[in-house]
Amino acid sequence: MSAPAAKRNLQSIVDSVSSISEYLYNNVTGARVYPVVPPEFSNWRDEQHAWRETVCLFDLSYHMTDLYVYGPDAFKLLSQLAINSFKGFEPGRAKQLVVCTPAGYVIGDAILFYLDKEAFQLVGRPSAHNWVQYHAETGGYNVTLERDEWSVADPHRPRKVYRYQVQGPNAKAVLEKLNGGPLPDVKFFHMSWITIGGHRVRMLHHGMSGVAGAELIGPFEEGPAVKAAILEAGQEFGIRHVGSRAYATNTLESGWIPSPLPAVYTGEELRAYREWLPATSYEAVGSLGGSFYSPNIEDYYLTPWDLGYGPILKFDHDFIGREALEEKAKGPHRKKVTLAWNGEDVARAYATLFTEPKGQRAKYIDLPLSQYATWMYDKVLNRQGELVGISTFCGYSSNEGKMLSLAMLQEEYAEPGTEVTLVWGEEGGGSRKPSVERHVQVEIRATVGPVPYSEAARQYRATVARR
Repeated sequence: MSAPAAKRNLQSIVDSVSSISEYLYNNVTGARVYPVVPPEFSNWRDEQHAWRETVCLFDLSYHMTDLYVYGPDAFKLLSQLAINSFKGFEPGRAKQLVVCTPAGYVIGDAILFYLDKEAFQLVGRPSAHNWVQYHAETGGYNVTLERDEWSVADPHRPRKVYRYQVQGPNAKAVLEKLNGGPLPDVKFFHMSWITIGGHRVRMLHHGMSGVAGAELIGPFEEGPAVKAAILEAGQEFGIRHVGSRAYATNTLESGWIPSPLPAVYTGEELRAYREWLPATSYEAVGSLGGSFYSPNIEDYYLTPWDLGYGPILKFDHDFIGREALEEKAKGPHRKKVTLAWNGEDVARAYATLFTEPKGQRAKYIDLPLSQYATWMYDKVLNRQGELVGISTFCGYSSNEGKMLSLAMLQEEYAEPGTEVTLVWGEEGGGSRKPSVERHVQVEIRATVGPVPYSEAARQYRATVARR
């Protein structure tokens, strides 16, 4: 009897292709989807306006993976993987967890909730979850894990918890009405409890769209009743239920880059991890896209500074990647910025839909979210045509009346007001991804702006920092 075939994993994919960059660039997966929640409840323009002008309800219950970590070694495990400090971290708080490779490149990030003694919940895209789970299973830690996958795996499977956000200038008024009185006085990224429609709801003080608001969490089966109560209470305050099309664009105004490529495809020290990751993992099935292409996958790897995580990087504890990051801390570093695309150039790209034959048009710019791959990397050039940075997440903000993208530039080009050029579309007519039609590359002028781009978001962040 012959031995069973070895189970395919990320390492076997890397070994079977001549270039993992080319493999990912032509992977059939397009942009990351936001399942279950309808694309629009009214229209995505007014839904965007609501988080700036009145109040909105986001439903985050379906598109993220949750990993629960329980046990005496849970705190130790997470702190030994995170680049950020765990000093003062205690139950009732949350933080953005960022994890890196031994070489100091980002694997991913997620929001970590400290639920109770020896109980944590990690929420986000699964790259950080995979890294935590791997070390939990192989590192001899006294922990148990519970994993609740995003709903693409099974849209009809109930999740463990619902997750809503109420955001906007009127968010506090809506929440106080629901709670029947003043809200608990908790700091940013601290948690407390309120009551909505007779249900006890965990509340995280969190302004995701860059303005005041809260994240609300509870047992999944109570979600419909809680949502109905929020929408009813919010009517007098102009609440909008936000669909999946608009939801994904709020980060353009608040400045978080949601989709760095996990830096795990090279390095002998990561071979065991690649062998652990199945061929169906996020790292294996995602796709690269955009005008930046390199046969060297390491050219896509990002540092914490590229993503704006320099301020949360702390060397007050031992963690994987510390030695490499201490060396990288000496600089230089690229700086995270927002790019505001030139409206006339965007309009000219759209005009090719009507003036040019098939195959000679610009890559279609979808609205409001313009991603067509899991991990977008577009070239940013200076006036001499030299590469000075990378543009990532991109889309349209009706609040700003602009196409925006989140980018990382060499520091000398990162000053607000600097003019650069973004190359839109892929080389050679485009990759083999089904989300890419035959097209030609076009150059779009862009002006460097701050992060967050929204003035309201900057003011809110400054207020939070003063508390």
